Amino acid sequence: MNKSELVDAVSNEAGLSKTDAARAVDALFNAVTSALKKGDEVRLVGFGTFAVSKRAARTGKNPRTGEEIKIAASKQPKFRPGKALKDSIA
Repeated sequence: MNKSELVDAVSNEAGLSKTDAARAVDALFNAVTSALKKGDEVRLVGFGTFAVSKRAARTGKNPRTGEEIKIAASKQPKFRPGKALKDSIA
């Protein structure tokens, strides 16, 4: 499912126009993104938790040349599914 299909599904499920559904989807994505930028977790009970994971700096190896390279520290978004989501898929 891509974003336009998600907007269509939200529009049909909630009885909204596609324009309003697109605004709602964009607002949700923006709210989650801004919370993660601040370092907050976003918990949606039954669905899951969005959080930021910190990766330490490390050395890696170029598989072609065997040369060692330094990989900088970074932050990665992560998602842990909730119990209800897991149960609905199983």
